[in-house]
Amino acid sequence: MKQITRGGCDFAMHRSWGAAAIILAALLGGCSPAGDSGSSAQGQYVGEETCAGCHEAQHKAWAGSHHDLAMQDASEQTVLGNFADARFSYAGVTSRFFRRDGKFFVSTDGPDGKLADFEIKHTFGVEPLQQYLIELPGGRLQALSIAWDVKGKRWFHLYPGERIDYRDELHWTGLAQNWNYMCGECHATDYHKNYDAGTGTFKTTASRFDVGCQACHGPASRHADWARRAGDRATQASHGSRKQDFDIDLAARDSRLQIETCARCHSRRVTLSADYRHGKPLMDTHLPALLSESLYFADGQIRDEVYVYGSFLQSRMHAKGVRCSDCHEPHSTKTRASGNALCVTCHNATATGAGAHIDASGLKRKDYDSPAHHFHKAGKPGAQCVDCHAPARTYMVVDPRRDHSFRIPRPDVSVAIGAPNACTGCHSKQSAQWAADKVAKWYGPDRRKEPHYGLALDAGRQAKPGALKGLVALADDAAQPAIVRATALQLLSTYPGRSALAALQRGLRDADPLVRLAAVTGQERLPPDQRAAALAPLLGDPVRAVRMEVARLLAPAAAALAAADKERLNHALAEFETVQRENADRPEAHLNLGNLHLARGEAALAEAAYRKAIALDAHFVPAYANLADLYRTQKRDADSEKMLREGLRVAPKAASLREALGLALVRQSRKDLALAEFANAVRVEPDNSRHTYIYAVALDSAGRRAEAIRILKAAAAKRGDRDVLLALASFSSQAGDRAGAEAVMRMLASINPDDPALDEYARLPR
Repeated sequence: MKQITRGGCDFAMHRSWGAAAIILAALLGGCSPAGDSGSSAQGQYVGEETCAGCHEAQHKAWAGSHHDLAMQDASEQTVLGNFADARFSYAGVTSRFFRRDGKFFVSTDGPDGKLADFEIKHTFGVEPLQQYLIELPGGRLQALSIAWDVKGKRWFHLYPGERIDYRDELHWTGLAQNWNYMCGECHATDYHKNYDAGTGTFKTTASRFDVGCQACHGPASRHADWARRAGDRATQASHGSRKQDFDIDLAARDSRLQIETCARCHSRRVTLSADYRHGKPLMDTHLPALLSESLYFADGQIRDEVYVYGSFLQSRMHAKGVRCSDCHEPHSTKTRASGNALCVTCHNATATGAGAHIDASGLKRKDYDSPAHHFHKAGKPGAQCVDCHAPARTYMVVDPRRDHSFRIPRPDVSVAIGAPNACTGCHSKQSAQWAADKVAKWYGPDRRKEPHYGLALDAGRQAKPGALKGLVALADDAAQPAIVRATALQLLSTYPGRSALAALQRGLRDADPLVRLAAVTGQERLPPDQRAAALAPLLGDPVRAVRMEVARLLAPAAAALAAADKERLNHALAEFETVQRENADRPEAHLNLGNLHLARGEAALAEAAYRKAIALDAHFVPAYANLADLYRTQKRDADSEKMLREGLRVAPKAASLREALGLALVRQSRKDLALAEFANAVRVEPDNSRHTYIYAVALDSAGRRAEAIRILKAAAAKRGDRDVLLALASFSSQAGDRAGAEAVMRMLASINPDDPALDEYARLPR
């Protein structure tokens, strides 16, 4: 995994190896210098200099904030890095930072790998690091991967353990570092990416290139009109008296409105549509990530940089109505109080500090800011509430981020599943068991020890005994956070059988769109003609992300739908296609269009879409895989092999392409070469059980059954993957080890007692 920082908001970039996700449009948005103002359905964006006239205190707090300084023109006042002929070496390239004619430049490797001078056009962020934006042809702004450590006063590379050169997909000149795509939506106000697919250029505009008043409050034209008419009386109006002038009331009692406004940028999410409207459901235009293994530990603690929202959704604070501005002053972006003074506003003996919108009924009345509670000396590490309840992880080399799930430390959960815990985060030489014993000693038998959802998610991820039962119970538990239940459904989609399918069907009726979306995606396990009955009603879902996913899954079965459902499907598919075309600068969008064409039987259009994806990003592995598979269905095995080899030339570590190439070689009866490719896939991704399974099957076919059984046993010891277990049982039985095969099937039954393979196995002659 690699990451890229954008002015204090680092956006994790994964390499493209692997299967395509469901609706991968653009991970974040885009921007560039220019200035047309847009409008919402109700108001228009206006010049924000008028805001300061009446809202002086708010403007003063905002001035100099991270929002204000999200992006600036490069100047003597804004550039913090050392451009006094400073040098920095990385991956065999020595970059030089210098000034010329009053401007700032870097001499570094360009798109062709050759050293060239590039002017710094904009600064990006102010601390703890500052990045720099360079303009390339086509209206593209690119973020340099060499950043300035503001506190350490040094240049550093964002990928210190890598060797990123101009051929790498994460080089600063590449698509992954494109500011128009990655950053503008969250670092500009009234942002419009304006990508022209015909010319491959951006004509990006924004009202202003920082996070101004209207980025959060929405268009202010009606409010500004009233203020002009009211004159001096405008300054005498009570705070909030003109809420109706805006498209959204950020102080509304319903905390969702404010939280989702913040989540538009402070979340790990995919941008579905540029048609963002303040106050509308977040998932109309954005798709938040679930608690996937690459982003979160099994108990929901942050692993990769996930930008707060997904963590906060897990918290009891979120469940009780706490909103962002209860802790953070939104204009200055600073916390409302320092240290424990912030937390004890609510967490005190009276709980009188909680706002009227917060349900404080279950809050225990006690003195939390005391050694009797935290068992640490005042002023020392461990005495601060956040040390234990919001531990930090460092991203982008120098940028620590706190986990906003505000969880109670559970070292006993760490003992069970290996997740980190706040205790051993500080006491690094001690074990999780040591920490669990300390907690038991301090808090006694009344300590928190109820079952944690992390146990069920870990079992589901690793296919451990009890996985199915735990996931079904978690998905059905309305007391659990929606993001947790949705993640449980996402994992259940990999477990065949009646119980999992029934839980997925129940999820379709859930009140939360995250849960509904996960349940919809889980229907992909069904043949297209069996999806219609369950999914057709959701073609009218009030949330666009859900409608679009339903449309994607029903597209192959369109002919079987009733006339009314066909009409709604066509509308939802039109939304889906519009979203992809809005994101035509991204290969994922063309992959999605290719898949849709394929579902409609439009093979030529699918091929063109896959090729367009590759033309946009030569490193985009899913396009090679899908195009090669299209050729397979057309019995064009030579073309399929050629495409896979092209992909491997640019992405030699793409295990999925190695596996696909092996299968293509098998179809050509070149089994020895195929076996070598399967072995390469396992070598590149040794923990991927699918690659192990395919390799083992190939070994068995080659007469090397003992070797196949050996590697399957090793894989099964790590996790109970279904295909691995079934292959192991089959090969063991054929090798005469009936007892071993029975033991493997008992293991499968302990994981998923509903697995249809168990009935099939039971019917086999003994």
